[in-house]
Amino acid sequence: METQQNNGVHVQNGVNGHHDDSNPKVNGVHNSEYIEADFTERYTVYSQDEQKYENVLKQHKITTEKRVPKLGVMLVGLGGNNGSTLVAGVLANKQGLSWETKNGTQQANFFGSFTQSATAHVGFKIDEKSGSLADVHKPVKEILPMVNPCDFEITGWDISQMNLYEAARRSKVLEPDLLRQLKAQLENIKPLPAALNQDYIASNQADRADNILTGTNQEIVNKLREDIQQMKRRTDKVIILWTANTEQYYLPEIATVDDLADKIKNNDPLPASVLYCIAAIEEQVIYLNGSPQNTFHPGVVEYARQNGGLLAGSDFKSGQTRFKTMMSDFLIGAGLRLSSVVSYNHLGNNDGKNLSEDKCFQSKKISKGGVLDDAIASNSILYPDGHASIDHEVVIKYVPFVGDSKRALDEYTSQIFMGGTNTISSYNICEDSLLAVPIMIDMLVLGELLTRIKIDGNGLGPVLSYLSFFFKAPITNHSEYVVNSFSRQRHTLINFLKAAAGISPDDQTLIGFGY
Repeated sequence: METQQNNGVHVQNGVNGHHDDSNPKVNGVHNSEYIEADFTERYTVYSQDEQKYENVLKQHKITTEKRVPKLGVMLVGLGGNNGSTLVAGVLANKQGLSWETKNGTQQANFFGSFTQSATAHVGFKIDEKSGSLADVHKPVKEILPMVNPCDFEITGWDISQMNLYEAARRSKVLEPDLLRQLKAQLENIKPLPAALNQDYIASNQADRADNILTGTNQEIVNKLREDIQQMKRRTDKVIILWTANTEQYYLPEIATVDDLADKIKNNDPLPASVLYCIAAIEEQVIYLNGSPQNTFHPGVVEYARQNGGLLAGSDFKSGQTRFKTMMSDFLIGAGLRLSSVVSYNHLGNNDGKNLSEDKCFQSKKISKGGVLDDAIASNSILYPDGHASIDHEVVIKYVPFVGDSKRALDEYTSQIFMGGTNTISSYNICEDSLLAVPIMIDMLVLGELLTRIKIDGNGLGPVLSYLSFFFKAPITNHSEYVVNSFSRQRHTLINFLKAAAGISPDDQTLIGFGY
C-alpha cells in the first residue's frame, strides 16, 4: 500500500492551526471584489489491477465574487401550489407578517430552508486554560455572500391566467388570514402565457389551460427568450425554475445537438420543458428542473455545454424520498441488509391529480426508483449481486379530500443476524408545498452563488452538481457517477462552501485532540 506521509502541525495565523477569533477571515484572502482561497483537495485512488491505494493531493485556487446581484426568479408554474406559495412566503417574510390560526399566532419564517435555517460545523474552539473542546457552528447563509430570498424579483409562466391571490386560495396551502393581508399584492401578479404540449401532461389539466402560447417550436422558444430578456433588463441575473406539472417521459431520448436542432426546425412535438430549457440555454441563464421528466437529454446537456448554459435537476427531494435516503444510509451503514422498501403516497393537490394518469406517474416512479442505487452499490458484502437484490415499489394515489397534506407510508424490511428480519414502518404527513418551497429557495440562492465561483479560473457547469442535495434524480457532469446518499450530498455541499470560504473541511478524525 502506498501512502503519502505528512508529519507535523501546520500553523496558519494561529496556534497549532487553531482558529483565531480576532480574524474570522484568516484562511480566505478577501479584497473588495473577491474571496480567494487556496484549497488542497485530498482523495484516494484505488487500482484494481495493482491492488493498492494511492493518496492524491491537488492544489486549487477557488475564487468567489463577493458582490451579490439582484436576482430575477422566473417560475414555470407560477400559479401552481408551489409557485403561489413561494411568492406569498417571500412577501410575508419580507414584510415580517404574522397571522392567526386555530393554533395561535404564526410568524413568517424560512424553516425548512437549508441556506436560511441550517448551520454547518466550521471548526473548533479551544479553551486555552482548561483545554476543553467545543464545536463551532455557523449559519449556512453566512459562510459565503448569498442572495437574501426577500430580495428576489419573481415572475413566471403558467397555463392558467388566474392571478396569484386566486391561485393561492385555490391551492389551499396558506392560511386565509395571511392571504387576506397579501391580497392586494398577489392580485397584481399575473402569470405570463405558458408553453404547453397537452400530450405530455394529464388530460385532467385541460380545464386550467387558458393562458397558452401558440406557434411553432422555434416561435415559442423565441417568445420565451423575449420574456427572459425583459427580466434580464430589470435584474442582474436570472434563474428559471420548473415547478409545473410532471410531464410524460420523452422517448427515445434526444441523443445529439443535431437531433435537437432537427426537432426544433421540423416542429416535432416536444414537451414544454425542453422548450423552456432551450430558451434558458440560449439566454445563458440557469435552468433548474423541479419535476421528474427527462428534460435533460444528452443532446440538451451538450447544447448547454456548447453555449455556456447551466443546468441542475431533477425532481424536488423534499419529504418521503429525503427520509428514504436517510433510512437507507442508516440501515445499510449499520450492516443490515435492506431487502424491501415499499412506499405508498396519497395526496389531493393538483400534482396528485396530474400524477393520477399513468403516463405522468411513470416519470415520478422512475425518479423515486433510483434513490437507493448508490447505497446498495457501496456494500458488496450485503449486495454481491447489486441492484437486483432489493425489492423497491412506489405507489401514488389521488385523494382530493386531503389536499396538499400528503400522506406517505413506508415499510423498510432488512435481513439481520442469523436469518432474522427487522421491519421499520413510517407514517409521514407532509404538507407538500410547505416542504418544497424552502428547497426551491435553496436551489435559487445556491444556484446563483455557484455562478460566482471559479476553480482554477474556470466556472462550474454545465451541470451544477453541488445542487444534487435537493433533487431525487440528480444529474452530474459525470453521468456514470451519481450520489443519492443524504449524508454524503450534504457533506459534499458543506465542504465545497467551506473550501470556497477558506475554511478547511473537517476530516472528523479528531486525532489531534486525543479523542
